[in-house]
Order: sequence, then structure tokens, then C-alpha cells
Amino acid sequence: MNKKKLVISYKNLSPEILALVKKKYPYGYTDHVIKVTKPNNEFFHAITLDTDEASYLIKVNVKIDTKPKDDDEEKGFFSDSDSIGTDSDSFPDDIEDEQDSSFDDDNFDDD
Repeated sequence: MNKKKLVISYKNLSPEILALVKKKYPYGYTDHVIKVTKPNNEFFHAITLDTDEASYLIKVNVKIDTKPKDDDEEKGFFSDSDSIGTDSDSFPDDIEDEQDSSFDDDNFDDD
């Protein structure tokens, strides 16, 4: 007995098949989407579902990020125009570590 092989759109699923999809992918199907290439080199994205009667390829919509990269993203975290950590940064040599006299361990309660 051969199973039927069906290709169907997610929006056209019957309530019974939709319930099986939700059972198979309880946390979503994002990590299970496959790319199916047709003989004419067109493609679609789908998820799979097998029942006793049929094997389904369920077409799903996939949003592909087509926004061009922003110039700032290519520069990384710090760009050439950032003045943080430049060679001209220096600390005065005459500053010594000072203990703040207003901070005293005796002022704190151990409650």
C-alpha cells in the first residue's frame, strides 16, 4: 500500500491536518522548514507531515530579510570615527588612590 504524496498550502489545511501539524511542531516549525526546488528551478518552502494515509509537503510562507546592510553594521561595534580608546587618552600621573573618608565600615549594620 503506497501512501499518497500531497503538496498543500498551509492556509488550505483541514482542521484535522492542522491539529496534527500543531502536535508534531508544538514549539513552531521555524527550524524544520525545507527548501523544495521544482524542475523549472522555482522553489518554495515547506514542512513535512506523515499520516497513515499520506505524506504531506505543506507550503509555508517564509519571510526573507531583504533589507540592505546599513553602513554602521559593516563597521562593527566601534567605527573609525569613535574617539574611545585613542592614543591621545592619558591619565594624570599625580593622582593617587584615595580612600573615601565618608565610607566607613562602622556605619553599616549587620542586620
